[in-house]
Amino acid sequence: MAGKTSRQWVLILGGSKGLGLATARKMAKHGYAICIVHRDRRADMVHIEKAFEQIKEDAAKFYAVNADAVNAEKRKEIIAHLGALMEKGDTVKMLVHSIAKGSMKPMNADSGLHLSAQDIEITFKAMALSMYEWAQEVLAANLQDPDMRVISFTSEGNTRVIPGYGAVSVAKVALEALTRSMALELASLGVKANCVQAGITETSSFAMIPNSDVIKQSAKERNPSGRITTPEDVANTVYLLSLEEAKWITGTIIKADGGESLR
Repeated sequence: MAGKTSRQWVLILGGSKGLGLATARKMAKHGYAICIVHRDRRADMVHIEKAFEQIKEDAAKFYAVNADAVNAEKRKEIIAHLGALMEKGDTVKMLVHSIAKGSMKPMNADSGLHLSAQDIEITFKAMALSMYEWAQEVLAANLQDPDMRVISFTSEGNTRVIPGYGAVSVAKVALEALTRSMALELASLGVKANCVQAGITETSSFAMIPNSDVIKQSAKERNPSGRITTPEDVANTVYLLSLEEAKWITGTIIKADGGESLR
């Protein structure tokens, strides 16, 4: 952890709900400074601000911005502002990518309702490419910790076919490929990059998947523990990957599903 004169920051993309919010809570409790980038409607902000207030009580420092993390100009502005907030010796210890912005359209549907190439492109950029772009922006601004960790979230949809999940599946596979390449090519900079494969987790983005109730019940039946994964289960795994003892883990997929994917 950071010493008295410096802070280690956790930069979370998509940190206002689900896995990102649970990660923010977990890392704040361990003394990290937290920066959350999220995109939410004004109507949802009352609930979100309450969650942020709780995180502020634990975090070494806290900064949140409601902006489109996929937008290149916004990304540069946020990194510049974060750099200004950071004091001498502060570093970005961890970049956590939890953006869930994608299309859940079926491939076989009437014209205009089916999954289009543009839908796939938008989903890929938000849920995969943006992770790489943010990592490069942190490095370009020289904000990275000498032992920086990059964590993103994948799912069993990387190999299992789920109706309506095609665009997200493409993004998850690309996310994993980018992670492996980053682990190899950025190792000389001290960067470790890994994906956490969460089990079925009840979040607002999961609820958008067609037949999500059926998928949830199936996950319960498949899981040896008889329950689905919680956001806190996943956040605990992210914390483990932040530890000194995890610095030799890079370029891989860590399953945090309670054994759900075993059958």
